[in-house]
Amino acid sequence: MAKWRLSAIQLTSTPSPEHNLAQVAGYLAELPVAEQHLVVLPECFAIFGSRDSLNKQYQAALGEGVIMQGCAALAKQFAVYLLAGSLPTITDDPERFAASSVLFAPDGSIVADYQKMHLFDVDVGDNIGSYRESATTKPGQKVVLAELEQLRLGLSICYDVRFPGLAQALLAKGMNVLSVPAAFTRTTGQAHWHTLLKARAIENQCFVIAPNQTGVHENGRETFGHSLIIDPWGDILADAGTEPGWISSEIDLAEITRVRQRMPVASHNRFNSELKP
Repeated sequence: MAKWRLSAIQLTSTPSPEHNLAQVAGYLAELPVAEQHLVVLPECFAIFGSRDSLNKQYQAALGEGVIMQGCAALAKQFAVYLLAGSLPTITDDPERFAASSVLFAPDGSIVADYQKMHLFDVDVGDNIGSYRESATTKPGQKVVLAELEQLRLGLSICYDVRFPGLAQALLAKGMNVLSVPAAFTRTTGQAHWHTLLKARAIENQCFVIAPNQTGVHENGRETFGHSLIIDPWGDILADAGTEPGWISSEIDLAEITRVRQRMPVASHNRFNSELKP
C-alpha cells in the first residue's frame, strides 16, 4: 500500500524504563488507528537523564531484556510497526554498549536493528557543556534499510543527521522514509534542528520522521523538542512543539515518485558517476 500513517512520540524521558514505557503505552493508545502505521520513539526513550552505568545495567542482547520485551509487547498490543529510537545493546567491548535503533513488527518480531554510527563528542554552550558519547558507546558499522512493503525505512540516530553521506547511502539502497530519533540539545536544536532535517528531506526527496526528546531532564540536560514529520519537498507536515505528546500524519508514498520525476536529482548527481574521486 502506498498510503501509510507516520507517528512520532515526543518524551521527557526519565532514568526509569518502567515509567518511560508506561508513557509510551499511554500515547500509543491515543494515536489514530491505521492499517499501515509506523510509530517512532526518540533516542534514549527508555533511559535518559541518568548516569551511564544505568545504560550498562539495562543493556541486553537483541530481543532480550525488559526494554526490548516491553517494546515487542507494545507493538503487538497496538498492531503497529514500532521503532524504538535507541536503547543499549551488548557489544564485544565490555566497557561500551551500542546505541541501537530496533524496529518491531505488529506481531512483536524484530524487523531490523541499527547501531548509531556517529557519536556525539562535542562541546556545547549549555548547562552540561561537554559530551563524550564515545566513552560509553561503541559506534556501529552498518547501513540499515528496513523494507516494509512499499515503505523503505532508512535508519539513523540523532547526530547521524549531520552526515549526509549516510542518508545518501540509504537512498542508494532505495530509501523513501528516513527516521531520525533524537535527543537534540536545546542549544543545538535551536540552531540546526529544523534546517538539517529539512535538508535531508529535500536532497534525498524522501519523507523524514524525527521524534525528539523535550524539556529538562533529571540530570539537568535540556532537550529541544519539536519532533517533526517532513515531506519530500521539505514542507513540515507536523511539529510537536515543546510539550511531551505525539504528532501523526498520513502520507502517500506515491508523492515521492512525483517529486523525483519532476526533479530527478539522483540521476543528475555527477558525483555518482564521472566525478567520483
